[in-house]
Amino acid sequence: MKLAVVGGGSTYTPELIDGFARLRDTLPIEELVLVDPAAERLDLVGGLARRIFAKQGHPGRITTTSDLDAGVADADAVLLQLRVGGQAARKQDETWPLECGCVGQETTGAGGLAKALRTVPVVLDIAERVRRTNPDAWIIDFTNPVGIVTRALLQAGHKAVGLCNVAIGFQRKFAKLLDVASADVHLNHVGLNHLTWETAVRLGGPEGENVLPRLLAEHGDAIADDLHMPRAIVDRLGVVPSYYLRYFYAHDEVVRELGTKPSRASEVAGMERELLAMYGDPALDEKPALLAERGGAFYSEAAVDLAASLLGGGGSTYQVVNTYNNGTLPFLADDAVIEVQARVDKAGATPLAVPALDPMYAGLIAHVTAYEELALEAALRGGRDRVFKALLAHPLIGQYEHAEALTERLIAHNREHLAWA
Repeated sequence: MKLAVVGGGSTYTPELIDGFARLRDTLPIEELVLVDPAAERLDLVGGLARRIFAKQGHPGRITTTSDLDAGVADADAVLLQLRVGGQAARKQDETWPLECGCVGQETTGAGGLAKALRTVPVVLDIAERVRRTNPDAWIIDFTNPVGIVTRALLQAGHKAVGLCNVAIGFQRKFAKLLDVASADVHLNHVGLNHLTWETAVRLGGPEGENVLPRLLAEHGDAIADDLHMPRAIVDRLGVVPSYYLRYFYAHDEVVRELGTKPSRASEVAGMERELLAMYGDPALDEKPALLAERGGAFYSEAAVDLAASLLGGGGSTYQVVNTYNNGTLPFLADDAVIEVQARVDKAGATPLAVPALDPMYAGLIAHVTAYEELALEAALRGGRDRVFKALLAHPLIGQYEHAEALTERLIAHNREHLAWA
C-alpha cells in the first residue's frame, strides 16, 4: 500500500507519522511519500519521520519529493494538509476582520472565506493531477475549511472524504470521563465542519444507551471549561456544542478577547520554529511533547481509521466525516457537505440517519450552508461581487457596511493568491 501526504513538510506531519507507526496493523503502509515544495522543511520532517518509523519497527519506506506528480503516482490514497500562504496569511485572516468588529479566525467568518478563496483552486489543481496520474486514488482532505474544500472536490467528481479532529477529540474526552474504551463511545455528531453539536453520546454503538445527560450532570463543569462557555448555557442547551460555536454564541466577547492578545498564528509560528529546530536533531526519534500544543490532537488516529476503511483494511465501521448530505438533513440540498457519523467502506462514506433537529440548530446549519455555497462560488469563479455576497450572507457578518469593508480588506490582503484580483 502506498500513501502520499501533500503538505508533508508541515510541522503536523510527525503526529501523522506516529499514528501510522503505532497503528501499522490497521493500515499496513509499504511506502509513504511526503510531498512539499518547501525543500528545507521537507528534509527536516522527512528525517524525523524515518527515525520514528525505525524506532517503532515499522518496515515501510518513507520518501520525500517536491514533484507532486511523481509523489502521488500509484498512491492508493492521497492526504491533503495544506496551508496556502502559510502562517503569514493565517495571521492576516485573524487580524483584519477585527478592524470591522468581526471575529478574526482562520476558518470562521471573513478569515475563513479568505482561506477558502486561497485554497480551493490549489486543491482542485492537485486533485486533477492526482486523477490524471491515478484515478482510483482516494483523496482524504484535512485542509481547512474542510467542508467547503470537500464540497469543491466532490462537485468536481473526485473520490474524496473530508476529515476533522473535533469529533475524535470529543470521543476520547468523553471516554476518559466515563472510564470506558474510546471504541465504545458513539457520537450523535451533527452539523457542518466547525459548526457541530453532540446531541447524544451512546455506549456500544449507534443504538446504545444515551449517556449524555449523565455526562453533563457529573462532568458539566469540565466540559463547559473546555468549551470556554458558562456551565449554565451548556446545561440549557442539553447538548455539547463544538468550541467553534463560541464564535456564534459569544461573538462580541470573543472579538474583545482577540483584540487584547497576540494572534494564534503568531503563537503557532513561534512553535513551528522551535519544532523545526527539534526535528533537525538526529537524536530525536519520537514526536516531541511541544507538538501537542500545536493542535490537531488525535488526527493521526482518525486518519488511519478513515484510510483503512476506504482501502478495505481494519478501520472502524462508523466514523465522523465530511461528505454529501444526500437527504440526511432534509432541510439541505443533497449536494451540501455535512459532518456526521457515517458508515465508511471501499465505496466511500454513507451518512447514518440523523433524528430531526431542533430549529435552533437546523436554522444555523441552513444559514451557514447557504454562505458556504456562495463562498465556493466565489472561490471557483472569483469576483468582488461574489466575495461581497458571501460575506453578507454569513451570520457573523450580515450587514452591508461590514461586508463591503471586509471585501476590500480581504482582496487587499490576498491579492497575490487571487488570480482574478
